[in-house]
Amino acid sequence: MVGNFLIGLREGLEAALVVSILIAYLVKSDRRRLLPRIWLGVGIAVAVSLAFGAVLTFGPRGLSFEAQELIGGSLSILAVGFVTWMIFWMAKAARTISGELRAQIDKAADAQPGALVVVAMLAVGREGLETALFLWAATQAAAGGSGSTTTPLIGAAVGLLIAVLLGYLLYRGALRINLSRFFAVTGGFLIIVAAGVLGYGVHDLQEARLLPGLNQLAFDVSQVIPPSSWYGTLLKGVFNFSPATTVLQAVAWLLYLVPTLVIFLLRIRRKAPSPRPAPAEPVHSGR
Repeated sequence: MVGNFLIGLREGLEAALVVSILIAYLVKSDRRRLLPRIWLGVGIAVAVSLAFGAVLTFGPRGLSFEAQELIGGSLSILAVGFVTWMIFWMAKAARTISGELRAQIDKAADAQPGALVVVAMLAVGREGLETALFLWAATQAAAGGSGSTTTPLIGAAVGLLIAVLLGYLLYRGALRINLSRFFAVTGGFLIIVAAGVLGYGVHDLQEARLLPGLNQLAFDVSQVIPPSSWYGTLLKGVFNFSPATTVLQAVAWLLYLVPTLVIFLLRIRRKAPSPRPAPAEPVHSGR
């Protein structure tokens, strides 16, 4: 639940930040008449993301076990790729995203009426599709592939609701958040979560008979950490830890986690301007 909460909070805050910047800039530049186009684009993006999540959830049902595992494993690995790109991109763009969005608004406002709708739809839709894919993969992993638990989805929903509230407070200028530091901390944690999703995806592909070594275990600590225990459930829900892990799962987990986390930390350290960075500029409504 904690991992999914963090996914919902981080991804939701990214989308809320984008919407806040778009709306605040239109208000400050006295172009309130264009606000309905922003909300239309946001609505389309949300609808497409929900539809995508529904397809992921209900689409594979009715297929053979091997086909379900093949689809689930492939999408889990794809989700890890997307979320890794997102983590590094946001760590780099946190300081410049406001200026980039304002430039896009100016171009769209001078173009055809539907251009601003497309800007909002693409800006929010990218976050929505990434969130739907990664939440689906993380939820499947936490549920052991059965999809029988709603706890991960509750955690994600709470994270999204808090993100919406934070986005509104940012827009009103009532809250200052050091976005670079926020995305650095959450990015490091999500890399650990993504490593667990990758391991789960590899196991799915082994069950689909696409990858070998399903019965070759690196370790089995089921007696020490029973999957049904509260701490086993906690480790599974937060880090996608499996007490019985295959050799290929363990290798994939290590080969992803160690270099990715090291590179991420080195980039964050290199970009830190000083031991006490100034707070990020708040988004004002212009009132």
